[in-house]
Amino acid sequence: MPHDNEFVKVLSIDGGGIRGIIPVMVLAEIEKKTGKRIATMFDLMAGNSAGGIVTLGLNVKGQNGKPKFSANKISDFFTKDGPVIFKKSLWKKFRSGFGIIDEKYDHEPLVTVLKTYMGETKLKSSVTNTLISTYDIFNRHPQFFKSWSSSYSNHKMREIARATSAAPTYFEPIKLKVKGKNAVLVDGGVFVNNPAVSAYAEAIRLQQEGKLPKKPILLVSLGTGELTRKISYKEAKDWGLVEWVRPVLDVVFDGVSDAVDYQLDLILGKEKFYRFQTRLVEGFDDFDDASNTNIKTLIRLAEALIAERQADIDKICQIIK
Repeated sequence: MPHDNEFVKVLSIDGGGIRGIIPVMVLAEIEKKTGKRIATMFDLMAGNSAGGIVTLGLNVKGQNGKPKFSANKISDFFTKDGPVIFKKSLWKKFRSGFGIIDEKYDHEPLVTVLKTYMGETKLKSSVTNTLISTYDIFNRHPQFFKSWSSSYSNHKMREIARATSAAPTYFEPIKLKVKGKNAVLVDGGVFVNNPAVSAYAEAIRLQQEGKLPKKPILLVSLGTGELTRKISYKEAKDWGLVEWVRPVLDVVFDGVSDAVDYQLDLILGKEKFYRFQTRLVEGFDDFDDASNTNIKTLIRLAEALIAERQADIDKICQIIK
């Protein structure tokens, strides 16, 4: 565990579907500059949905006990596997009533890809402390999976990844036994798309329990793009249940992320809180648009963000390496 400097180092990654390519590229830049794998440089990593998949993928151990995958490799999940996961089948569109009477995508391609990366690896083998958010719609409460807790450590990473990415209307929920009870899990973005505050709270708790040193907390939070598409009054004024289903999910995910940024900026200040976010001024902000054109656009936005925040990235690298 990387406890060897003045900070306890925490990393948080938002959900955002295919837009997860943005934070992955920021992480790849950090790995390039430090020459180290992300999971070896942070004391706690948290993620939701796409961010949860990235967090778990970076914490898979290789045979040598070190992280199996680099951030560059995990980027393949979005650039190469994304079009397979978000394949727009004409038959599925018809059967689902274009996503109105059934989920928009079959979950089997996602399950297959997750198994390729994570196999049978269990959460307890994570390289560093790992926190993944989901929501249990059966028992009606947030469900966090914590690698350091014996209550969750035997769950398979791929099952947790499937749960945290089960966005309502896009993928069906997953049934799991959690603490010996039946649970029906969906994307944690319904309450915490940006899990940074949850990560901060858990870091404090781990400090209180003596599992992390009592040092100041440095929190690096990575977004998947701020929505810019306007919804006009003329569009929304006559929307009913059907028309609001997808837009309200976007509004909730985006609004929660912005609120968390504001809270942590006040709590931690500029020297201990670094938020990397870009505005989606190009391409499409749909989190399932895995077209070649949109992926290239997201890569350009990530490159621009990295160039713009190079000084902050250098500062973070000096602290965490």
